[in-house]
Amino acid sequence: MSAAPAKAKKTTKTAEAVKDAAPVSPVSPVDERLPLRRLAPLSAQHVLAMVAAPVSTTFLTGQALGLGAAHTASLLSATLVLCGAGTLLQSLGVWRFGARLPFVMLPGGAATALFLQISKDHGPATATGSVLLAAALLFAVLPFYAKVVRLFPPVVMGTTVLLIGIAMIRVAAQLVTGRPGSPGYAAPSAVVLAGATIGCTVLFLMVLRGIWRQTAVLLGMGAGTLIALTTGLGHFASVGGAGVSLTLPHLLPYGAPRFDVLAALPLLVFSLTTLAEITGQTVLNSETVGRESDPGRDVPRVARADALISVFGGLFGTSLMVTSAENIGIGRLTGVRSRFVTAGAGVLLIAVGLLAPVSRLLAAVPAPVVGGSALVIYGIIAVMGVDMLGRTAPGAGGASTVIALALTAGLLPVVAPDLYQGFPTWARTVLGSGVVAGTLTAVLLHALFRAFGSGEPPGRMRSRKAPAAD
Repeated sequence: MSAAPAKAKKTTKTAEAVKDAAPVSPVSPVDERLPLRRLAPLSAQHVLAMVAAPVSTTFLTGQALGLGAAHTASLLSATLVLCGAGTLLQSLGVWRFGARLPFVMLPGGAATALFLQISKDHGPATATGSVLLAAALLFAVLPFYAKVVRLFPPVVMGTTVLLIGIAMIRVAAQLVTGRPGSPGYAAPSAVVLAGATIGCTVLFLMVLRGIWRQTAVLLGMGAGTLIALTTGLGHFASVGGAGVSLTLPHLLPYGAPRFDVLAALPLLVFSLTTLAEITGQTVLNSETVGRESDPGRDVPRVARADALISVFGGLFGTSLMVTSAENIGIGRLTGVRSRFVTAGAGVLLIAVGLLAPVSRLLAAVPAPVVGGSALVIYGIIAVMGVDMLGRTAPGAGGASTVIALALTAGLLPVVAPDLYQGFPTWARTVLGSGVVAGTLTAVLLHALFRAFGSGEPPGRMRSRKAPAAD
């Protein structure tokens, strides 16, 4: 009688052994969930690497628009919260929004330059409307992604980025000379303070390594502020609300948005060019985390998340929000590929954005310090454009002609601001923006050489190894 139960028991043990021996499907590195003790420091590292961008662009926006320190603090809160929300969306993914890759989201430096230019020419309410129109356009063109992205090869993207960097340097210089409308020269103390900030930033870039080197701009800003306070070259702006522990973003800080398609053209064009950049970043990130690259599936998901967060950005006073590839280098450096690490960074960004003392402290930094840091950041954007142009084959299919004429069209409004003064308003809006004029010229000439020129298409990439990440 005991033989049957014994046999059944033996069979059960054999089945359990087979079950235990069965191969378990390994978790992909990008989907690995880390314990909190590892997740927290790795997430904080990502925040340190990217926080200089939202802080500096918010300072620049606040100073250029003449916002008070309290309003700048509120804008900084909104920017950090949106960066966190966008990072969470890209990392975790919801429906067709977010590629579930370890991305972080930032306010685009180039987009900020265009936002400020529109604000200067047409007012911040029109700039807000332009952000909303650009986000809507990005949503609208995604079904035609494959066709649109072909309009922006490296020769066009490089020209656009270079012109944006030049435009941004002009805006950043106003933080040193003073707000628009002030004399066209700066106080010597402001120039010295901006120069000291740049010098400290360069020093940190030379002596620091790894993750700390990526925070050189933020550390340079801190050093410039310390110099301002200890030497009397600058002072902290007064920010009210000392008893408030939380800073909440203000909805529509510039009033109801105004929609003007012609005024919005710079941002509309820029929103289309981002598709080419998103494609490269998504492929690079997929390769870094060991996931098979599928641009047709992942790029629209990344772009949808960018567009959605940009809608909220416009409502809360920022320019377009863009997914950034700068943190991909951290993944390569540490070997940690989990998207939950950047999701943790998103949570930290939201928490920091809501802490009123942090926002108020950062918003009170002297304007020349911000200007010095901004000159470094946007000078680098211009160099990025030069690098992109350098990676094309200049003689192929008239690429040199495309670059030369596009830069000429883009620089004319800079060197001769009154050139189009006698033209109708719509023409001044289009031709008077160096970014729009240069980009449209590059797109048109590239299409013409591609259709009627001989030989290979202009702007073909040189076959060489990509430069190693810093």
